[in-house]
Amino acid sequence: MTTIYKNNRENKVDPYSFTKYFAKKSFLKIFGGEIRIYDEHKTNLLFYVKQKAFKFKEDITVYSDESKSKELLKIKARSVIDFSSAYDIVDVPTNQKLGALKRKGMKSILKDEWDILNPSDTIIGKLTEDSFLYALLRRFLSNLIPQTFNITIGETLSGVFRQTFNPFVPQFHIDFGMDASGKLDRRIGISAVILMQIIEGRQG
Repeated sequence: MTTIYKNNRENKVDPYSFTKYFAKKSFLKIFGGEIRIYDEHKTNLLFYVKQKAFKFKEDITVYSDESKSKELLKIKARSVIDFSSAYDIVDVPTNQKLGALKRKGMKSILKDEWDILNPSDTIIGKLTEDSFLYALLRRFLSNLIPQTFNITIGETLSGVFRQTFNPFVPQFHIDFGMDASGKLDRRIGISAVILMQIIEGRQG
Protein backbone atom coordinates (compact mmCIF):
# COMPACT_ATOMS: atom_id res chain seq x y z
CA MET A 1 0.00 0.00 0.00
CA THR A 2 1.41 3.40 -1.01
CA THR A 3 1.30 6.19 1.56
CA ILE A 4 0.11 9.51 0.17
CA TYR A 5 1.70 12.50 1.86
CA LYS A 6 -0.40 15.65 2.02
CA ASN A 7 1.14 19.02 2.54
CA ASN A 8 0.05 21.73 4.93
CA ARG A 9 -0.79 24.23 2.17
CA GLU A 10 -3.36 21.90 0.62
CA ASN A 11 -4.94 20.88 3.92
CA LYS A 12 -4.87 24.32 5.54
CA VAL A 13 -4.34 22.75 8.95
CA ASP A 14 -2.77 24.53 11.90
CA PRO A 15 0.68 22.87 12.04
CA TYR A 16 1.02 23.72 15.74
CA SER A 17 -2.26 22.07 16.77
CA PHE A 18 -0.86 18.55 17.04
CA THR A 19 0.49 16.97 20.20
CA LYS A 20 2.61 14.35 18.42
CA TYR A 21 4.88 14.64 15.39
CA PHE A 22 7.44 12.64 13.44
CA ALA A 23 10.66 14.27 12.19
CA LYS A 24 12.93 12.82 9.54
CA LYS A 25 16.21 14.11 8.13
CA SER A 26 17.55 13.10 4.74
CA PHE A 27 21.00 13.86 3.35
CA LEU A 28 21.76 15.34 -0.05
CA LYS A 29 25.48 14.55 -0.26
CA ILE A 30 27.48 17.77 -0.64
CA PHE A 31 24.33 19.86 -0.88
CA GLY A 32 23.34 19.55 2.77
CA GLY A 33 20.08 17.93 3.76
CA GLU A 34 16.36 18.23 4.29
CA ILE A 35 14.19 17.95 7.37
CA ARG A 36 10.53 17.04 7.13
CA ILE A 37 8.20 17.06 10.10
CA TYR A 38 4.87 15.22 9.78
CA ASP A 39 1.99 14.45 12.06
CA GLU A 40 2.44 11.27 14.11
CA HIS A 41 0.86 9.15 11.37
CA LYS A 42 3.28 10.54 8.74
CA THR A 43 0.43 11.52 6.42
CA ASN A 44 0.54 15.33 6.66
CA LEU A 45 3.74 17.24 5.92
CA LEU A 46 3.68 20.18 8.33
CA PHE A 47 7.19 21.66 8.29
CA TYR A 48 10.06 21.57 5.79
CA VAL A 49 13.68 22.73 6.03
CA LYS A 50 16.28 22.75 3.25
CA GLN A 51 19.69 22.81 4.93
CA LYS A 52 22.67 24.26 3.07
CA ALA A 53 26.07 22.63 3.43
CA PHE A 54 29.25 24.33 4.67
CA LYS A 55 27.57 27.20 6.49
CA PHE A 56 29.53 28.70 9.36
CA LYS A 57 26.59 30.74 10.64
CA GLU A 58 23.16 29.13 10.70
CA ASP A 59 20.12 31.00 9.38
CA ILE A 60 17.41 28.37 9.14
CA THR A 61 14.09 28.97 7.41
CA VAL A 62 11.19 26.66 8.24
CA TYR A 63 8.57 26.35 5.49
CA SER A 64 5.09 24.84 5.46
CA ASP A 65 6.00 22.44 2.64
CA GLU A 66 8.51 21.62 -0.09
CA SER A 67 7.31 24.40 -2.41
CA LYS A 68 8.92 26.86 0.06
CA SER A 69 6.17 29.35 -0.77
CA LYS A 70 5.18 29.97 2.86
CA GLU A 71 7.71 30.74 5.58
CA LEU A 72 6.69 29.85 9.11
CA LEU A 73 9.75 30.32 11.30
CA LYS A 74 13.28 31.72 11.22
CA ILE A 75 16.00 30.28 13.46
CA LYS A 76 18.92 32.70 13.49
CA ALA A 77 22.33 32.15 15.04
CA ARG A 78 23.65 35.20 16.85
CA SER A 79 27.24 34.33 15.98
CA VAL A 80 29.37 31.88 14.07
CA ILE A 81 28.69 28.39 15.41
CA ASP A 82 30.44 27.66 18.70
CA PHE A 83 29.80 25.59 21.79
CA SER A 84 27.64 28.26 23.41
CA SER A 85 25.82 29.73 20.44
CA ALA A 86 22.34 31.19 20.88
CA TYR A 87 19.60 30.88 18.26
CA ASP A 88 16.79 33.41 18.07
CA ILE A 89 13.39 32.06 17.01
CA VAL A 90 11.15 34.38 14.98
CA ASP A 91 7.56 33.79 13.90
CA VAL A 92 7.61 34.94 10.27
CA PRO A 93 3.89 35.76 9.74
CA THR A 94 3.91 38.18 12.71
CA ASN A 95 7.64 39.06 12.64
CA GLN A 96 7.59 38.36 16.38
CA LYS A 97 10.61 37.14 18.30
CA LEU A 98 9.39 34.18 20.33
CA GLY A 99 12.52 33.53 22.35
CA ALA A 100 15.81 31.71 21.88
CA LEU A 101 17.65 28.47 22.46
CA LYS A 102 21.16 28.70 23.90
CA ARG A 103 23.57 25.80 24.13
CA LYS A 104 25.29 25.29 27.48
CA GLY A 105 28.81 25.64 26.14
CA MET A 106 31.44 23.15 27.20
CA LYS A 107 28.89 21.37 29.37
CA SER A 108 27.21 20.04 26.21
CA ILE A 109 30.34 18.22 25.11
CA LEU A 110 29.56 15.42 27.57
CA LYS A 111 25.77 15.77 27.85
CA ASP A 112 23.65 18.01 25.64
CA GLU A 113 21.92 20.80 27.49
CA TRP A 114 20.26 23.95 26.17
CA ASP A 115 18.57 26.89 27.90
CA ILE A 116 15.18 28.04 26.62
CA LEU A 117 14.92 31.83 26.77
CA ASN A 118 11.95 34.16 26.52
CA PRO A 119 12.07 37.26 24.24
CA SER A 120 13.92 39.17 27.00
CA ASP A 121 16.57 36.43 27.26
CA THR A 122 15.36 35.24 30.65
CA ILE A 123 15.75 31.49 31.14
CA ILE A 124 12.31 29.84 31.30
CA GLY A 125 13.20 26.21 30.65
CA LYS A 126 15.72 23.63 29.53
CA LEU A 127 16.29 21.08 26.80
CA THR A 128 18.44 18.21 28.03
CA GLU A 129 19.72 14.84 26.86
CA ASP A 130 18.19 11.92 28.75
CA SER A 131 21.06 10.71 30.93
CA PHE A 132 24.73 11.36 31.55
CA LEU A 133 25.63 7.67 31.23
CA TYR A 134 23.91 7.23 27.86
CA ALA A 135 25.44 10.50 26.65
CA LEU A 136 28.95 9.25 27.43
CA LEU A 137 28.28 5.90 25.75
CA ARG A 138 27.03 7.67 22.61
CA ARG A 139 30.09 9.90 22.39
CA PHE A 140 32.85 7.47 23.21
CA LEU A 141 31.58 3.96 22.42
CA SER A 142 28.68 3.90 19.97
CA ASN A 143 26.40 6.35 18.19
CA LEU A 144 23.89 3.51 17.76
CA ILE A 145 22.25 4.33 21.09
CA PRO A 146 19.16 6.44 20.29
CA GLN A 147 18.96 9.83 21.94
CA THR A 148 16.10 11.17 24.00
CA PHE A 149 15.69 14.88 24.78
CA ASN A 150 13.41 16.31 27.45
CA ILE A 151 11.97 19.84 27.43
CA THR A 152 11.03 21.37 30.77
CA ILE A 153 9.40 24.76 31.30
CA GLY A 154 10.09 25.76 34.86
CA GLU A 155 10.01 22.39 36.61
CA THR A 156 7.33 20.90 34.36
CA LEU A 157 8.08 18.31 31.68
CA SER A 158 6.54 19.76 28.51
CA GLY A 159 7.96 17.70 25.65
CA VAL A 160 10.00 14.61 24.75
CA PHE A 161 11.94 13.82 21.56
CA ARG A 162 12.80 10.13 21.11
CA GLN A 163 15.18 9.11 18.36
CA THR A 164 14.40 5.93 16.45
CA PHE A 165 16.96 3.15 16.14
CA ASN A 166 18.22 4.12 12.70
CA PRO A 167 21.86 5.28 12.53
CA PHE A 168 21.61 6.17 8.83
CA VAL A 169 18.46 8.34 8.82
CA PRO A 170 18.03 10.60 11.88
CA GLN A 171 14.38 10.34 12.96
CA PHE A 172 12.51 11.50 16.05
CA HIS A 173 9.13 10.79 17.57
CA ILE A 174 7.98 14.03 19.21
CA ASP A 175 5.45 14.21 22.03
CA PHE A 176 4.04 17.40 23.56
CA GLY A 177 1.03 15.59 25.00
CA MET A 178 2.14 16.07 28.61
CA ASP A 179 1.99 19.88 28.20
CA ALA A 180 -1.70 20.08 29.12
CA SER A 181 -1.45 23.65 30.41
CA GLY A 182 0.30 24.93 27.27
CA LYS A 183 3.42 26.24 29.02
CA LEU A 184 5.61 25.47 26.00
CA ASP A 185 5.11 27.59 22.89
CA ARG A 186 4.75 24.90 20.24
CA ARG A 187 6.74 27.03 17.79
CA ILE A 188 9.74 26.91 20.13
CA GLY A 189 9.26 23.16 20.54
CA ILE A 190 9.33 22.60 16.77
CA SER A 191 12.41 24.85 16.45
CA ALA A 192 14.14 22.79 19.13
CA VAL A 193 13.54 19.58 17.17
CA ILE A 194 15.06 21.13 14.06
CA LEU A 195 18.11 22.37 15.94
CA MET A 196 18.66 18.95 17.48
CA GLN A 197 18.72 17.39 14.03
CA ILE A 198 21.00 20.01 12.49
CA ILE A 199 23.34 21.22 15.22
CA GLU A 200 23.57 18.20 17.53
CA GLY A 201 23.53 15.82 14.57
CA ARG A 202 26.94 17.10 13.53
CA GLN A 203 28.63 15.81 16.66
CA GLY A 204 27.60 12.27 15.70
